[in-house]
Amino acid sequence: MSIFRKRAVSAAVLLIAILAAIAVSRGSAQNANSAAGNLDSKVLAYKLPDQIEWKHDPVGADMAVLQGDPSKPGLYIVLVRWTPHHMSHPHWHPNDRYITVISGTWWVGTGPKFDPERTVAMPAGTYVTHFGKQIHYDGAKDTEAVLEIVGEGPATATPAEEK
Repeated sequence: MSIFRKRAVSAAVLLIAILAAIAVSRGSAQNANSAAGNLDSKVLAYKLPDQIEWKHDPVGADMAVLQGDPSKPGLYIVLVRWTPHHMSHPHWHPNDRYITVISGTWWVGTGPKFDPERTVAMPAGTYVTHFGKQIHYDGAKDTEAVLEIVGEGPATATPAEEK
């Protein structure tokens, strides 16, 4: 893929992520419910927060798929909710991932040595790019963190921890 095409795809993915984050952060269930009768379903589709289906993951990172299928090739958009005191261990993904912190503080570390004390805080509103095939680990410390992740599937995670 040419650098121009890669940048164009990155810009398009970023725009989608920003628009989705704005819609999620500014949406009002009361206003949406009262206006729902005025919306043309051929023009847009939406889910209110209580309609988003979260899947529990025992490692402490619940996930809701908003668009696509992260296990298959193609664009996907997911919400990830890190519960307090849960972190992934060093790993990498095959493709770039574009992440917006929706709420809470997300903690991020790089490299193959797992060291939560060396992670850096990413507060709500922060935008992060995880570059493909680069080792990182992340999660939540004292409070929950909700992220929106946009990427190209399949979104596999390959362990890369050095003990």
